Amino acid sequence: MNILEERILKDGYILDDNIVKVDSFLNHQLDIKFLSQLTDIIKEHFKDKKINKILTIEASGIALASLLSEKFDYAPVVFAKKQKNKNLGTDVYESHVKSFTTDKEYRVTVSKKFLSEDDHILVVDDFLAEGNALKGLIDISNQSGATIEGIAVAVEKGFQEGGKIIRDAGYDLLSLAIIDSISGGEIKFK
Repeated sequence: MNILEERILKDGYILDDNIVKVDSFLNHQLDIKFLSQLTDIIKEHFKDKKINKILTIEASGIALASLLSEKFDYAPVVFAKKQKNKNLGTDVYESHVKSFTTDKEYRVTVSKKFLSEDDHILVVDDFLAEGNALKGLIDISNQSGATIEGIAVAVEKGFQEGGKIIRDAGYDLLSLAIIDSISGGEIKFK
């Protein structure tokens, strides 16, 4: 059992038989020392890739991406915004994303000045369920002409199809913990 799986069993809990809450250390309150340990694992996996930007989606992926930036020589972190603001302008890449957790659809955008064909991207997020957020980030990356060097997520729900979709598309997907099942209040890992 790895450190994230142990932490999920210790401090996580199940909500509605399909939602795993890890808000005490990953995506509401942040345990920076622990997240730094997770980014060490991600860095080791992608150490031979020439990553110069980290792409995530607001809001929960930003913390992990920011700490990961340090491991990749402070590569800039670019995050897709879920709401278009007047100060973002109109020269943007955009994609549509449906959130599994909120059951809402978002038009996510990234300013074209922050991604280009010269970029080698590591896509990062906190959770992977159906793969919609990652598909949106992949779409934005492809629009920019950037190269996706890999994708890293903290927690993958292996009983949902997102991980399979991303891997079948040929991406190097690193999931730090893969939940195989949630049943009767118990979490089982692959």
